[in-house]
Amino acid sequence: MEKIEHATVRTNGINMHVASVGDGPDTILFLHGFPELWYSWRHQMVSLSALGYRAVAPDLRGYGGTDAPPCVESYTAFHVVGDLVGMLDALGIGRVFVVGHDWGAIIAWCLCLFRPDRVRALVNTSVTWFRRLMWFPSDPEGKPVESMRAMYGDDYYVCRFQKPGEMEEDFAKVDTAKLMKLILTSRDPGPHRMPKDKGFSELTKQFEQHQIELPSWLTEDDINYFAAEFSRTGFTGALNYYRCLDLSSELSALWDGVPISVPTKFIVGDLDLTYHIPGVKEHIHGGGFKQAVPNLEEVVVMEGLAHFLQQEKPQEVTAHILDFFKKFSSP
Repeated sequence: MEKIEHATVRTNGINMHVASVGDGPDTILFLHGFPELWYSWRHQMVSLSALGYRAVAPDLRGYGGTDAPPCVESYTAFHVVGDLVGMLDALGIGRVFVVGHDWGAIIAWCLCLFRPDRVRALVNTSVTWFRRLMWFPSDPEGKPVESMRAMYGDDYYVCRFQKPGEMEEDFAKVDTAKLMKLILTSRDPGPHRMPKDKGFSELTKQFEQHQIELPSWLTEDDINYFAAEFSRTGFTGALNYYRCLDLSSELSALWDGVPISVPTKFIVGDLDLTYHIPGVKEHIHGGGFKQAVPNLEEVVVMEGLAHFLQQEKPQEVTAHILDFFKKFSSP
């Protein structure tokens, strides 16, 4: 960890915090999800840099050390992909290998769709691609949030995240470290609902009533890093991705039906909530995913892993990344 360097890069009108390590000829760009930071990729960055790669992991727009524009509409996938392209230009990097997780996976799909010229190959995790930022089969005429509300109701977390200020107020009632423990250690593959009359404050009482030990893959120092950053920045920037989901989907209509053409490997845990959304397993294993991503070369379902697989099984995930990227790496 001490080898990882930190810099601030000016890109697309914002200042972006970028963590990096290694100086190899090939660069791997790591994209984090919600509610995470560059730090989620710490294990992969160190391991793959030791194997000759340059590892780069930014805090995405609205997270950590990167600027958080105040306007909700400034968090579309187009803004974030623009940030990444500008960051690569500022660092003098042309084409990259890309690894994404959760919202980082959605942004990775969009980067490959909008700017395939900048991507050599992709390893994406957790979130599949259907169409127009949708990661599950749904009504072509429906918007993402409407589709999820129809499936799971108003209490579904994506729906609860929509109203500006509401979830921020709920999060503020909870100790941030306890909140991060609750989220990162969750192993429930069912839909995550947050009834408005209870909120996260009720969910975190289990940590107050019972001393729950952290799993071996997560330390108090890890929790404290996430907690310190989100205590400083708040969650508004992170939540704005969800608030822009319908807008991003609408704006991406220009690419509707365009396949994602880069060589791709997909990894998901069999306890990941995304794997259990209705229709997703059929989409992945029944040919629909391959139709949307024609150069999907491999799908890996990791047994016993939940959502934060790159932290839960870092060595195994790193091995999967290396096994795929080495086929396209410089000699």
